[in-house]
Amino acid sequence: MKSLKATFEVIEPAFGSSFYYSQYVQSANVKAHVWHYHPEIELVFVNGGSGKRQIGTHLSYYTDGDLILIGSNLPHCGFTDSTTGNRNETVIQMKPDFLGQGFLGIPEMKNIQHLFERAKTGLAFGEETKARLGEKIEELNDMPYFKRLLALLDILNDLEMASDFKVLNAQGLTMEMQVQDNNRLNTVFNYVKDHFKEQIPLEEVADKVSMTVPSFCRYFKKITNKTFTRFVNEYRVVHASKLLAEKPIGITEVCYESGFNNFSHFNKAFKEFTGKSASQYRKELKSVIE
Repeated sequence: MKSLKATFEVIEPAFGSSFYYSQYVQSANVKAHVWHYHPEIELVFVNGGSGKRQIGTHLSYYTDGDLILIGSNLPHCGFTDSTTGNRNETVIQMKPDFLGQGFLGIPEMKNIQHLFERAKTGLAFGEETKARLGEKIEELNDMPYFKRLLALLDILNDLEMASDFKVLNAQGLTMEMQVQDNNRLNTVFNYVKDHFKEQIPLEEVADKVSMTVPSFCRYFKKITNKTFTRFVNEYRVVHASKLLAEKPIGITEVCYESGFNNFSHFNKAFKEFTGKSASQYRKELKSVIE
């Protein structure tokens, strides 16, 4: 069977600009289904809608839009598709030294230098920062390049000062691995993404990366800081969260549609991951279907 690998994305800024800026209408960003990585730091603002975050080994579900900062070479999927319901999506990508060698070292750039360092684990910003900076990020679209650069620096400085953020991957976990590690891990991520509704035998996944089962289990735990079984269950719970919020189906059906073949196991895994039962989660999102 064909091996699935992370796509290494080559990013070219527009002529006259030091960073890449693009605004997509609704679900026009076609990279949403592909695991990819690149040396550029990526800032993404999703205006409205709800969907999945898959960044490094982190999995979660967002509602009412998203504002995230992804560090250099941190593998991730896109955040919007035909079911997200967002108004648009803005993507900004910049190399860590996009301002030139040594520029981040000057005193005025201390905040942005620190922000880029924290971004290595992935950062998701809260409602207050999202509301305050989302419009500013979209307004960059109509600015001449020089003013766009100055406005971007102001936005990055604001992000460093923000207090309402969540670190998406554990401190100390770095995804800046060798090419072989990136290819192995992303082969696994892609396989889980495509087959999470089925049973996934360890032997099958280990074979995908040409490893024995014991070696694969040790390797996956070392790289991701979680077992493969936990990773698969988290992926299924995030998908269940999306179904609970968006689909007019019963919780039992959500269980089986998410790849769980045992309802009690689903309940236990969902509560362990989210801190609440599936029914409580649905009620809190105000998506109860009578």
